[in-house]
Amino acid sequence: MPRTQRNDNFIDKSFTVMADLILKLLPANQTAKEAFAYYRDGMSAQADGEYAEALANYEEALKLEEDPYDRSFILYNIGLIHASNGEHDRALGYYEQALECNPRMPQALNNVAVIYHYLGEQQQEAGDSDAANSYFDKAADYWQQAIQLAPNNYIEAQNWLKTTGRLKIDVF
Repeated sequence: MPRTQRNDNFIDKSFTVMADLILKLLPANQTAKEAFAYYRDGMSAQADGEYAEALANYEEALKLEEDPYDRSFILYNIGLIHASNGEHDRALGYYEQALECNPRMPQALNNVAVIYHYLGEQQQEAGDSDAANSYFDKAADYWQQAIQLAPNNYIEAQNWLKTTGRLKIDVF
């Protein structure tokens, strides 16, 4: 049974009805509408923690979606799934692809920074301060880009940049 027929709560049903209505009214070709349907089903599966199903839907959406901006969100969501599964290298790859399609995506920049910061902490715990600082510097670069795009977001990152002396931009 397709995911669109399995929604069992009011919010999911409402979202599905609205998405189906938008899909019908959207002035787009059939391929774009089909890509959106896969993306919508992927988001629904991802929200339910059904990552394998979400990935399958996102892969189908990627095959069909031609618009770089829309592709960036599909790639970003694939990155989210891999990051949540601890597959940091794969997540980084998808976030970078999303940024190639849409360089003005602060959430992808932030997530890349979070991964680099995490890797830096791991190296710090392992006693390799040079590797840790290298990862922290990468995190700082990505956070600064994210903050430039969304200055009111990522307050904790801004504080970390200030306290570590890595803040190179004036956000205030």
